[in-house]
Amino acid sequence: HGPGDPPHQSHSLGDFRLESGEVIRDFSISYVTHGTLNANKSNAILMVTAIGGNHHRIDYLIGPGRALDPSKYFIIATDAIGNGLTTSPSNSKTQARMQFPKFNLRDMVSSQQRLVSEKFGIRKLVTVIGASMGGMQALQWGVSHPDMMDSLVPIIPLGRTPAWTTGILEMLRQSIMTDAKWQGGNYPANDPPEKGMRLWAGWLSGVIVRTPVYQESQYPNAQDAIAYLKGMQDGGWRRMDAVDWIYQSWAYDAHNVGTTPGFNGDYHRALKSIKAKTLILAGTTDLLNPEYEAKEAARYIPDVRYVAINERRPLGHLSGAGATAPENELQNREIGAFLELVTDRGRKLQ
Repeated sequence: HGPGDPPHQSHSLGDFRLESGEVIRDFSISYVTHGTLNANKSNAILMVTAIGGNHHRIDYLIGPGRALDPSKYFIIATDAIGNGLTTSPSNSKTQARMQFPKFNLRDMVSSQQRLVSEKFGIRKLVTVIGASMGGMQALQWGVSHPDMMDSLVPIIPLGRTPAWTTGILEMLRQSIMTDAKWQGGNYPANDPPEKGMRLWAGWLSGVIVRTPVYQESQYPNAQDAIAYLKGMQDGGWRRMDAVDWIYQSWAYDAHNVGTTPGFNGDYHRALKSIKAKTLILAGTTDLLNPEYEAKEAARYIPDVRYVAINERRPLGHLSGAGATAPENELQNREIGAFLELVTDRGRKLQ
């Protein structure tokens, strides 16, 4: 977070009741804003973030001339429960670490909905947008609050978490938990499970979010991948508290819009209930959030467009991470055009 970035802000919700009935005490949601909310509050966009990410997660879409242009839109970029900025196991003063109650993605959405309505008095959003777990929350927004937005932009999303993804997350959790310093999650903040987090960083950021095709193009000499992974581990293992990531991964595991109250586990009926115009952008050969799940969601959402981000040179999950210029240009172009349609070329923002 640089000195020229919008300042961190927080909104207190007091004791925040979760869907499970448990309570996060002294809960605050963290966020930043870009742009200015207009007089009739018709130009607001909500950005929701990825697992392990923060309000910077889709900065590649925010800025002058980009899809989320602050001269047109008021963008509320939120931090999800458990990311270390919003109230989390690592920063809770009253429910530290493993005393923290488990939460799910609908709890994240509920905290965001209260921020939007209570803090800003916004009744309807132009769109809810996010990548990865952010895309998953965007779909959940469409099911939980179908009348609160004109559109949804889920990037590399899941409508439900398949066994494949749960298996990946479980092995990542085990990579952390087998470190002796894990201590059941109750390690001191100044002595984290470094070995486990190095494995986590290498596997997640260095392997799983990429594809064989992309790695081969980057490292024609296969042995060069070893030094690259060492760099990913050195630079990435500290970026999140281990217990925060474990908790967010449990929420990721449990995701299924069909289990939203009122749908009795009917996944397809939940998707069919989405009223918002929807643009789904998915990563070809995504090894974390398989694209077949995004394609299936697109078959059931009534008003939807599906865009494959990079069929020519698949990046997988990395395609929604702001990593390369061609993918960023495609997303800015597609999302910008979509929002022009949603807002009737800005007329609805007046």
